[in-house]
Amino acid sequence: MARFMGRSWVARMFPGRRPRSRRRERPQEAGRRTRLLRHVRSVAGQVFVLQLIIVLLLGAAATAALVLQVRHDVTGEARGRSVAVAESFANAPGMVRALHSRDPTAVLQPKAEAVRKKTGLDFVVVMKTDGIRLTHPNPKRIGHHYIGTIGPALHGHLTTGTGPGTMGESMDAVAPIFDSHHKVVGAVGAGVTIRTVSGLADRQLPLLIGAVTVSLALATGGTALVTGRLRRQTRGLGPAEMTRMYEHHDAVLHAVREGVLIVDGDGRLVLANDEASRLLGLPPRPEGRPVHLLGLDPGFAGLLVSRRVVTDEVLVAGDRLLAVNNRPTDRDGGPPGSVTTLRDSTELRALSGRADVAQRRLKLLYDASVEVGTTLDVGRTAEELARVAVPRFADFVTVDLAEPVPRGEEPTATGAVQMCRAAVHGFRPDHPFYPVGKRFSFTDSAPQARGLGSGRPVVQDDLTGASCWHAHDPGQTVKVLDYGVRSLVTVPLRARGVLLGLVNFWRMAERDTFEEEEVTLAEELASHAAVCIDNARRYTREHTMAVTLQHSLLPRAVPPQSALDVAFRYLPAESGVGGDWFDVIPLPGARVALVVGDVVGHGLHAAATMGRLRTAVHNFSTLDLPPDEILTHLDDLVARIDQDEVPLGQDLPGGGGEPLTGATGATCLYAIYDPVTRRCTMARAGHPPPAVVSPDGSVEFPDLPAGPPLGLGGLPFDTAELELAEGSHLVLYTDGLIEDRRREIDIGLEMLRGALSHPGRSPDEICTEVLDAMLPTQPADDIALIAARTRVLGPGRVVSSDVPSDPAAVAGVRAGALRQLEEWGLEEVAFTAELVLSELITNAIRHATGPIRLQLVRDRGLICEVSDTSSTSPHLRYATTTDEGGRGLFLVAQFAERWGTRYTAGGKVIWAELALPEPPEPHEVPPVDRSARPPVVPEPS
Repeated sequence: MARFMGRSWVARMFPGRRPRSRRRERPQEAGRRTRLLRHVRSVAGQVFVLQLIIVLLLGAAATAALVLQVRHDVTGEARGRSVAVAESFANAPGMVRALHSRDPTAVLQPKAEAVRKKTGLDFVVVMKTDGIRLTHPNPKRIGHHYIGTIGPALHGHLTTGTGPGTMGESMDAVAPIFDSHHKVVGAVGAGVTIRTVSGLADRQLPLLIGAVTVSLALATGGTALVTGRLRRQTRGLGPAEMTRMYEHHDAVLHAVREGVLIVDGDGRLVLANDEASRLLGLPPRPEGRPVHLLGLDPGFAGLLVSRRVVTDEVLVAGDRLLAVNNRPTDRDGGPPGSVTTLRDSTELRALSGRADVAQRRLKLLYDASVEVGTTLDVGRTAEELARVAVPRFADFVTVDLAEPVPRGEEPTATGAVQMCRAAVHGFRPDHPFYPVGKRFSFTDSAPQARGLGSGRPVVQDDLTGASCWHAHDPGQTVKVLDYGVRSLVTVPLRARGVLLGLVNFWRMAERDTFEEEEVTLAEELASHAAVCIDNARRYTREHTMAVTLQHSLLPRAVPPQSALDVAFRYLPAESGVGGDWFDVIPLPGARVALVVGDVVGHGLHAAATMGRLRTAVHNFSTLDLPPDEILTHLDDLVARIDQDEVPLGQDLPGGGGEPLTGATGATCLYAIYDPVTRRCTMARAGHPPPAVVSPDGSVEFPDLPAGPPLGLGGLPFDTAELELAEGSHLVLYTDGLIEDRRREIDIGLEMLRGALSHPGRSPDEICTEVLDAMLPTQPADDIALIAARTRVLGPGRVVSSDVPSDPAAVAGVRAGALRQLEEWGLEEVAFTAELVLSELITNAIRHATGPIRLQLVRDRGLICEVSDTSSTSPHLRYATTTDEGGRGLFLVAQFAERWGTRYTAGGKVIWAELALPEPPEPHEVPPVDRSARPPVVPEPS
């Protein structure tokens, strides 16, 4: 067994945790007192205690000496100042004259106080020969006897002493006052109290205490530094503890399963434990020999003496792979040399290789879960599967789907149905496989057909000898083999029990064939991709159904009318079919209704709800109601729809449908334009406001009350009426045009204003340029847009007159109307018009009240309108043979194309529309001569 060479050297070689001594291993004897005594018994502790005692003794001596010296110096200085002040004040000029004055105190007191303050004494007292004070710091003491000794001063001697006084124990000097005959006429006493002298000495104590404290701190710091140095050198261990630590290290070194080699600065082996000897095949007792004489590989021997830093470097030693770590020992002040550790990594390398392969396969599966199925497009999903597997798993990947799958349909018999190449990808673009979109069928002997029939993967290690594969398409298979493809794994794509197709993984001849574990990996890839493809297929089916339904519910063309030139656009969102709709509905009296609505949500349910609302709008429009009443009826309808729907989150009976969520959130804008009055009446239910573009290009968003969305109920809808100039454009749209995730609705309205503010454009040009300017890159919502340019039926096509409430006036009115029809060239309908006008006017005169007015409008048909102030509406009925009346409206209904009643704010309008022989097209209407006077129906005579 190898031994250590030198205790301090080994301590540097193996720094670590200090072992416990025997005393520390017994807790019952390791109390606080024992630890303190142990520290005192150490060299550092004893030095520290000695320094502490010396500093304390020196501090005490210095304090005593300083106090005595300061007190002596202060006393001497105070005595000197007292004598000097007493003699100077006693010999001051005018002193004798002041003593003999009428009031010596008044003269001497201020001077004595001034001298006392300037000299820093506690008192300056002037007294007479009988000892009575003439001055004192305390005026109350004036007139009393001086407490000190003044006898020697009265005999002409200067005296000093210490004794009691009025201000406490004090030290004073008394000097005599001589007159001009050298006779003592008084005395001056000056001095300081003992308290003042002591205070002067005490002020020096903080300096002394600070010096002692600094000395103690320096002694403590020095001792701490010495202690730390000693502990670092000895690791805080005694001889017994060091010996025990060396024995433990020796046992550990030769028991661990890691080789340890220590080489000194001369290239000699200092230590080699048992594991190092076993791994390197060292001779017995190799310590002390030069490294190059141990029979080691020259490269390994050079590493041991190079002192080069090495971390987990793999070296070959015989049939072993050793992981080597090498560090120099003199980096932290140790002796020159190096320490090397060895680990046998032969088996670990083999396991690591298999772990790397498994990790790469797991990484491939993870990437497939992230990258495959990012969209709901069947072809894109198949392409993602092909791209994720090349080149990490295969050199080429082809995906073949049953022909109904890309259309969203479900294949019934995949083995017999025609296949379609959905994706092909490889490490080179010039592949020899069928292109994308190619349709073909597999022969029964092909590996793909066998895989589809069994639902299991089929492996073909060598395609050159696979005659069954050659029979599928001999010409194509030859191209594949000539290209260098040699092995194949074909895996069916199965999801929810349905075979959708298969994926083929191809490898070149230079690459290993597929292993069993790789076939399992191919199944995992195909399983995930099959679910994604099936989701895309189901989405494609539902999307196709929703688009078909939506297209069938939306208008395909603008109905013929003469009030507006209309153009429209409808763009579905990329995420799915929505519930936006629009409509152009001709109304009686040449009027036209424009409708735009939006049902919140996407999918079949939104499209179906949109169709129900559009149908309801058509039905309500036939009642010829104002816009606010139309929206009120729609609001009631939507509320009933929500009540009748299946509760939220439940599917339709029979399953397979999407959850119904109701129609709450639907919005609508309804506008009616009258080309005769040029007035547009509109109301909206939570919908964005329309835009009105004047002929000069100015854009305005009318202040139209918003109203609540449809289905909330409880709140009325308000209408607004605008008068539009001829040639103005009325633009209606849904919120998908102005709202976007990247912009607010206010910004969208301003962008729309900028796109519309260009005069001289047709409605179709407006739609095109608005969409070009505002259409998002990826629309998140449907967009419906209508642009309508207003027309006006001028005086040349509209005539009106008042009708007196007299049955005799009917003939005159009828005659005037016939003359107007002759001017219009409508003689062919004159008889029918005469009959209809007679019945309408007669009924108004007989049953209505207030003024009656007749209006004839020449549009695509002849419109006859009779208005009055009555709210009573006539109704059609069958008259019996005995009835004298009741047949008028029956005749009107027989001869007119259509007829009805429209209520106004002041009453009602009964109208009838007669068909013309050749109704003029809107673009064929001749321009109206504004300078001509309008024809007037003559008043009845």
